Amino acid sequence: MDAQVAKLMNEQINAELYSAYLYMSFADYYEEQGLDGYANYYMIQAAEERDHALIFRNFMHDNGEKITLEAIAKPDKVFTNFLEPLEAALEHEKLVTSLINKIYAAADAVHDYRSMKFLDWFIDEQTEEETNADDMITKMKLFGSDAKALYDLNKEYAARAYSVPSPLAAE
Repeated sequence: MDAQVAKLMNEQINAELYSAYLYMSFADYYEEQGLDGYANYYMIQAAEERDHALIFRNFMHDNGEKITLEAIAKPDKVFTNFLEPLEAALEHEKLVTSLINKIYAAADAVHDYRSMKFLDWFIDEQTEEETNADDMITKMKLFGSDAKALYDLNKEYAARAYSVPSPLAAE
């Protein structure tokens, strides 16, 4: 594997672990506000992000690369309303998309087709993540000020169940 591609993938492992940490902080905020459904949603997001780190880790090991784990930064967001974590999530997912795109561009530059094929799953995943984050913002803006509608949204997110991402399920 090209050294730059390996370096970026190794950094992505840390970025995915930070994402898990960040989403756990979102879950804590919602839990403290009495919205256990939203807390459930973000705890599942945290688990998915941890899984994404593991998917990168496995790919790196399968390609003979050494993993270097770095410190995970402390989330620095403070929220004053229910919409702010949702907006922060969309902003963060766009950042993650840019990081994945950067790795893909580096792999493309050196004709690392194996890495590009591997990253295709993440490109699709990021499209889904951004769409979901945007949908949650739209629903909160439309219905969040109505207590009954917010209760229904909270119930909807409480019903979300974790499922192992396909690259891990295949192992």
